[in-house]
Amino acid sequence: MKHLPLLCIAALMAARPVLAQDTLSGPDAFENIADESQRSAAMFTEIGKVLTNPRCLNCHPVGNSPTQGDDMHPHSPPVVRGDADFGAPGMTCNTCHGPQNVTLTSGEGSIPGHEPWSLAPVSMGWVGKSLAEICTQIKDPERNGGRDLEAIYEHMATDGLVGWGWDPGAGRSPAPGSQDVLGQLTRAWIDTGAVCPG
Repeated sequence: MKHLPLLCIAALMAARPVLAQDTLSGPDAFENIADESQRSAAMFTEIGKVLTNPRCLNCHPVGNSPTQGDDMHPHSPPVVRGDADFGAPGMTCNTCHGPQNVTLTSGEGSIPGHEPWSLAPVSMGWVGKSLAEICTQIKDPERNGGRDLEAIYEHMATDGLVGWGWDPGAGRSPAPGSQDVLGQLTRAWIDTGAVCPG
């Protein structure tokens, strides 16, 4: 097993048991909504089940420190965003987070991993925001890293860090549904006008 700092391992020893996975309906579930704008907004509300799940929110804080676990408790050891959303010098995200999940030898939890591992920018902080506010952020290139709607689709449907949400390692419940269903919903949401819920 890869050697990890003791603080990183200790932080995961109290990992909560995996929670039941929620469902995520695909675009077909919204075909009975005749009004295209209403259907689009309803699909974003379904997408919101993923965006407001702890797997996303833990790394989309409105402040400078991530949270962790299904209960979104403060990150342990304490870490800060740093200048590049990658942690402070000497304690960057990859100090503990390697390219893949590492299950603790006790089997009671894991250290999540993906290459790269980082916080979302402050401009994409979602904790405490309504779905309408999150939708507006996602669509705003000045806050979303310059992404147009097609790039948003690619991010949701194919980005490995987003995909990590469905393979989060021992001690964490996965995001609802699958990345494939999230991609289908995102495509259908865009194709129906990318309408934000009211």
